[in-house]
Amino acid sequence: MSDLRSFSSFTALTRRAVVLCAASLLPLASAWAADAAPQVQFKTSMGNFTIEVYPDKAPKTVENFLQYVKDKHYDGTVFHRIIENFMIQGGGYTISKEERKTRAPIALEAQNGLKNDIGMVAMARTNQPHSATAQFFVNVQNNDFLNARGASDGYAVFGKVISGMDVVNKIKSVPTGFMDVPKEPVVIQSATLTPAK
Repeated sequence: MSDLRSFSSFTALTRRAVVLCAASLLPLASAWAADAAPQVQFKTSMGNFTIEVYPDKAPKTVENFLQYVKDKHYDGTVFHRIIENFMIQGGGYTISKEERKTRAPIALEAQNGLKNDIGMVAMARTNQPHSATAQFFVNVQNNDFLNARGASDGYAVFGKVISGMDVVNKIKSVPTGFMDVPKEPVVIQSATLTPAK
């Protein structure tokens, strides 16, 4: 009888220990989930590709980009500038060549350790360093000359294509005309924030 009570007490204590241990792991699991890089899927007229973005490297840039995604800013825009051995650029103009309205420009975050290499995604901007708004580009070759060398130059890389690079490569090969504009529109049908896998 005493043995059974001892076993019951042991079992109860073991259950409590397991519950406490599991409870103590919950914050850690949440931290792991929080650390997962956000992902955005682009559905285009030539197929789909997905990028992941890095808020730990370019916090203002990622916050800005994801807000445009949530606002559906990119839906119905086009890749308006395509250079086969350089990059594909989009996010600023509709299929009818109307420029989309944007929020205020953001600070340049080009000195974050990420490079303009194949498949990396960066913000487009004017000659002014702190002028990026919504337009972005995907590097289709290693573009070292776009990397920051000083505090006010370079182009801020904030993400990477993690699936569908074959689609990006199809897009980069479309025929273009004046000012590197595709002869047939390459449309971003939607850009959607998706759960990281």
